[in-house]
Amino acid sequence: MVPLVYALPTLLLLLFLIKLLYNRPTTKTDLPPSPPKLPVIGNLHQITPLLHHSLHSLSQTHGGPLMLIHLGSVPILVVSSADAAREIMKTQDIVFANRPDVKMWRVLLCDLKEVSVAPYGEYWRQVKSIMTLHLLSNKKIEENRDIREEEIAVMVEKIKNMEVVNLSDMFVKFTNDVVCRVTFGRKYSEGESGKKFRKMLGEFFEVLGSLNLEDFVPQLAWVDRLRGFNAKVERVAREIGEFLDGIVDERLRSQSNADDGGRREDFVDVLLKIQKDDKIGVTLDRLVIKALLLDAYTAGTDTTATVLEWAFTELVKHPRVLKKVQDEVRTIVKGKQQINQDDIGNMKYLKAVLKETLRLHPPIPTLVPRVARQDAKVMGYDIAKGTRVIINAWAIARDPKVWDDPNEFRPERFLDCTIDFKGRDFDLIPFGAGRRGCPGIAFAMTTNESLLANLLHKFDWQLPNGENEDDLDMNEQPGLTIRKKVPLLVVATPFSV
Repeated sequence: MVPLVYALPTLLLLLFLIKLLYNRPTTKTDLPPSPPKLPVIGNLHQITPLLHHSLHSLSQTHGGPLMLIHLGSVPILVVSSADAAREIMKTQDIVFANRPDVKMWRVLLCDLKEVSVAPYGEYWRQVKSIMTLHLLSNKKIEENRDIREEEIAVMVEKIKNMEVVNLSDMFVKFTNDVVCRVTFGRKYSEGESGKKFRKMLGEFFEVLGSLNLEDFVPQLAWVDRLRGFNAKVERVAREIGEFLDGIVDERLRSQSNADDGGRREDFVDVLLKIQKDDKIGVTLDRLVIKALLLDAYTAGTDTTATVLEWAFTELVKHPRVLKKVQDEVRTIVKGKQQINQDDIGNMKYLKAVLKETLRLHPPIPTLVPRVARQDAKVMGYDIAKGTRVIINAWAIARDPKVWDDPNEFRPERFLDCTIDFKGRDFDLIPFGAGRRGCPGIAFAMTTNESLLANLLHKFDWQLPNGENEDDLDMNEQPGLTIRKKVPLLVVATPFSV
């Protein structure tokens, strides 16, 4: 029998060798911090309809600037700081330039032919160029100035005849009418056909902003079928497709009419002309034309109306700010009936109000998701190819390390601040940044500034029925864009010099 004193070193050596065997160097993966997850559903149980809030809460508890979660089988990198956003949207922009291939998006968004969701590549570059040059350029924005002015005048006249104004509803109608005239050449807001159009678009935004279980947990695809979600997506897509087909067919008929020469050119005309010339590097077939028309409409209506709604809500809630911005507008306009772009260029406080609104209420708080095109290293962490990326622009814009009193509405913070929202400053990215940043910033902000300046100039505003601004409901409504849960009702008193 071997004495224990000799056996112990042998045993320890054996244990050491076993440990070495089972802990041989392997390919080490440094993943971002993650909250605990459940089998099959991952972290889905921790996600609420207000995604930006639940991601922010999880990041504060389990993550930080970067956090990895799993919604079902889909790994998602959550970005919650300006430095991390800069790494994704600037330093490694091309690595994260793709969009997710989501079945519901394919059905609703013309088989991913829209600029906003198309895969990164030559097709996307060509159609983005068409959209930017022929609809969203400064030249086109100026050419369409009379449309904005006419629709502002229509809205002003309507408000004059109302005792209580539902501004939430009016902002939606205004942006719809402006974008429809620029894109389709006519409005779709009046009469019975207008009601059908608004209902169709309302359902479109509703399903587009809904959770599609099949995308995250394929095993639960039957739930979407059982609750009728798939059928609704198919129906809405069919109705949208038929509507867009009708617009294109009507235009083709009118172009063959010899008496059509005096009509104003719109985006439909532009696309049909490009299709006929056939001089670009991609085929502009009927599906692509419909995709670009849908993109032009959806990108320019609900988001713009949302910014206007929150801007006015914050102004009514803060009478001091409302008076200050009205004084600025009325001093610069000095009794003129028409406000021009030069006037608005001098309205520094008005611009600060809109910047502060975009900081607190980005219309799409988590932006449009991206996808890693290859394996990458981000801030020391390994990110696998195919990982989706959600950038929480809402959380970044409320970072107390950057913003004093980040939850307070204080436009003054932007009077002596160089931070802007155009994608160069990652502390404020309501429109995204980099290759996949929103190309319609100038179009949206020109519309916002023009309408806001006119409404502040022509009316005094207060809450109805003696309500106090402290009682104003500031809750958010889940959806593709984050609107107010309760519509903004106000009383408008015409202002006389």
